[in-house]
Amino acid sequence: RTALALREATAAGGWTLLDHPMLVLDVAGTPAFLEPDAVVVHPDGGWTVVEIKSFPMIDGSADAAKVGGAARQSAVYALALERVAARMDPAPPVRHHVLLVCPKDFSNLPTASAVDVRKQLSVTRRQLARLTRVEDIAAELPEGTTFDVRRPAAELTAAVESVPATYAPECLAACELAFHCRARARQAGEVTSLGRAIRGELGGLTSIGDVLAAARGEAGDPDDPAVATLRRAAGLRREALAGVGSPGGGATLQDVLTEEGQPCR
Repeated sequence: RTALALREATAAGGWTLLDHPMLVLDVAGTPAFLEPDAVVVHPDGGWTVVEIKSFPMIDGSADAAKVGGAARQSAVYALALERVAARMDPAPPVRHHVLLVCPKDFSNLPTASAVDVRKQLSVTRRQLARLTRVEDIAAELPEGTTFDVRRPAAELTAAVESVPATYAPECLAACELAFHCRARARQAGEVTSLGRAIRGELGGLTSIGDVLAAARGEAGDPDDPAVATLRRAAGLRREALAGVGSPGGGATLQDVLTEEGQPCR
């Protein structure tokens, strides 16, 4: 219906405002349904995304982080519009400037500003192109694997166990299988359980065992910046703990040290 309404509005050659049109964007082989606040059709046939936000625009400017988030969101809508336009002949142009509507200063009056989203469009296209398609993921599953919740618990457990687990702490807020994947990551000693930021800092060290061995000087390339940083940190820790056990230091070293290999809490 949205494609039909856009086609008719473009052919009419006038100003048209589509309120909350429904768009579809293919994400790794799965349709994602999107609903922008509005889409404007220009007399020349061009299309513009309209994004309405509640944060204020004071003296013509708004919070940069919030504007950036709105720009990324609008870029996804613009990309979905481009897919609709590509099915028309000739294809109407989708404008790279979206219209951001916000409250003016501290009032209830609206004001608007054009935001260039060409950078966000390029980033979104690259991210979508790098995603592994659903059919490719399904092709790697063992024959007969199903995640139908109506199956017996034992079969569902076996099906879930057959799929590799990739965990990050932020998964806890969005995925019901996060606790399962976290348990798998901890069991395997993966550094991903510590967070993406730490995982990125550790470079080629992919397990907690590798990290501890590198810190103790038992493994790892000394020229690796991550290994050098770990060994420096381990040395500082030893110096600090040695100072705790000195006369007048209060607790002894034995009071502070924990059993080696005990998981962090």
